[in-house]
Amino acid sequence: MAYIHIKKLPMLEEIIQRNPLSDASREKILHDRQEIKNILAGLDHRLLMIVGPCSAWPREAVLEYAKRLVEVNEAVKHSLKIVMRMYIQKPRTTKGWTGPINQPDPYAEPDIEAGIHYAREMMIKVLEMGLPIADECLFTHNTRGFSELVSWFAIGARSSEDHEHRIFASAADCPVGMKNPTHGSIAIGVNSVVAAQHPHVAAIDRHAVQTLGNPHAHLVLRGSNQAPNYSLAHLEEVKNHMTAHQVKNPAVLMDVSHDNCLIDGKKNHRAQPGIIFEVMHYLKNRPDLRKLMKGFMIESYLKEGNQKLEACNASTIDLNGLSITDPCLGWDETKALLLTLANENLNHPG
Repeated sequence: MAYIHIKKLPMLEEIIQRNPLSDASREKILHDRQEIKNILAGLDHRLLMIVGPCSAWPREAVLEYAKRLVEVNEAVKHSLKIVMRMYIQKPRTTKGWTGPINQPDPYAEPDIEAGIHYAREMMIKVLEMGLPIADECLFTHNTRGFSELVSWFAIGARSSEDHEHRIFASAADCPVGMKNPTHGSIAIGVNSVVAAQHPHVAAIDRHAVQTLGNPHAHLVLRGSNQAPNYSLAHLEEVKNHMTAHQVKNPAVLMDVSHDNCLIDGKKNHRAQPGIIFEVMHYLKNRPDLRKLMKGFMIESYLKEGNQKLEACNASTIDLNGLSITDPCLGWDETKALLLTLANENLNHPG
């Protein structure tokens, strides 16, 4: 293998001992996972909302965002199930910063050991505030020490066709959203859900195992080929594929960022609220599709927009909640959206 050894990483037990999870938080995670499963199965009519920054960095701003989200959650929890997006690992189209778990200081050398402790400590603090958290499973070999903290996992558009990620989803204890691939095939997106819902024989930690299948694996529509896929026609296509495959607990989340918020070929983060309310409006007359549509994903942070790492340096970068990856909706707009949507769903729960 063509690599250079840098250092030996700490054992899982050391990672956990340094930042342990309280019994109360452990019980809360199990409770949150079950509530999300109930929403996906149609037993709970609240909307599932995965909301938070594109990437969970820096820690102080992430914790301030979580503090504000806790307050809003108290006002909307009767109608919305809020899960905070805490993506500690970032896929890149070609190259670039891959998240705080690999490089907690984007302007320093990558340091995976420091990143592991940085990310776990940050996630534990958010959990202790009482919020469930969501993460994307990018590096399946790095999930130990983190997967027990997460109430919802995403398998990204670049990973959902990969069989290793499908096996991970099949073995996961929590619900997993499988995104449609970047080239946009809804049929392949549903294939990923089918694969995740079924058992597989695989090698995990030097053991031959059979995964049990994840009956709460579901589809996430995120746009495709520089075009959106949140229309009625797209949802009807999803429904037809899921019916043909006899998918258990058929469910869709709508990611209103990424290619779903493109305007004239450019991402417009400000379009996210409008997309949500457009979808909610047309679903009022389609109860069959409203049963399929379980919630939304939003990219949101303290400040609106984003900044580019390569255009800043360690002394000029904004550390107060301005995204360093994709542009995000600002806090005031996010709060208004959640409060309005909670009332909308309360009046039309499906």
